[in-house]
Amino acid sequence: MKVLVTGGAGFIGSHLVDALVREGHEVRVFDNLDPQVHGESGAWPDYLTNEVERIHGDVRDLDAVSKALEGIDVLYHEAAIVGVGQSMYEVDRYVSANSLGAGVVLQAVLARSDRVQRMVVASSMSIYGEGEYVDADGQVAHPFLRPEAQLEARKWELLDEQGRPLKPVGTRESKPLVPTSVYAVTKRDHEELFLSVGNAYRIPTVALRYFNVYGSRQALSNPYTGVAAIFSARLMNGNRPLVNEDGLQSRDFIHVSDIVRGNLLAMKCDADGGRVFNLGTGRATSVLRIAELLAERLGVDIQPEIVKRFRAGDIRHCFADIEHTRTSLGFEPQVRLEDGIDEVIEFVRLQNPEDSVEQAAQELEKRGLVR
Repeated sequence: MKVLVTGGAGFIGSHLVDALVREGHEVRVFDNLDPQVHGESGAWPDYLTNEVERIHGDVRDLDAVSKALEGIDVLYHEAAIVGVGQSMYEVDRYVSANSLGAGVVLQAVLARSDRVQRMVVASSMSIYGEGEYVDADGQVAHPFLRPEAQLEARKWELLDEQGRPLKPVGTRESKPLVPTSVYAVTKRDHEELFLSVGNAYRIPTVALRYFNVYGSRQALSNPYTGVAAIFSARLMNGNRPLVNEDGLQSRDFIHVSDIVRGNLLAMKCDADGGRVFNLGTGRATSVLRIAELLAERLGVDIQPEIVKRFRAGDIRHCFADIEHTRTSLGFEPQVRLEDGIDEVIEFVRLQNPEDSVEQAAQELEKRGLVR
């Protein structure tokens, strides 16, 4: 196959590119080399294989995207600006790059709908909002955000209408989507735009809802990237990781190699009419545990700082139910968190990351987004 990967020089995209090349596909990478991710030099990253065609361009440039799609059989759309917090005060930039960008890519696809055989789009667990829960009676619950008064009282767990605690369970693809940040809204746009266009033009399309991805090549100096990279940058600079709330909020941390494995399966699965799959491990891990595990593996005696504050729009618990992905996509995660962290540490030790987390926190606080 001839494959186009938008955002192919980024963290997840570049790992996907490597795997596609190993499988013998002819790969073209399209990337804008965003300075927040790649630095101010505008250079292609050293880790990107030379066995691909490279096009420097923006997904909002219809002419550039159209040229990149020439002769393409399979499109992987990975390009997006990431970062929940930043999206809440750079609304226009996120909506433009992510939502409009997806629209431009799809407009270019229409002119080649007879050639493009499949589309795979990177969606996100953030579109769920809070994860799935069960109440004290064993009934499934889909709560909205915790009330402001509860958070102001520093009571972190979800409660039902009678004030009883809700128990988090694996979040299924059927859960209603309640995105609680601008970033999450734009990822929902990604998914729904691709699925609707794919269905209308009979292009098999798969949306993969990534949970919290970690691994090598994550931009350590970007304070809005994944929590493992953010904490690593803090620790490498001798600073304490800053943990919101009480640190016991949980997420589903999945290694980038498992994300790539899911993407390769998505190229081959039955996708007529469009398919949606969770890509996670099904295992909940607290944010505090990530900070402690990174410090332990780095061999530094730096304890996280639990700030007991909350960020507007943040959720408490969300981890994947992967039964549908397992049975319909044939996906099984293979990397345990404790093993995958070692690969992160090997990468981190070779870096000299800038720690700009406190500046980012100040930006959020200035706007009243952290309280």
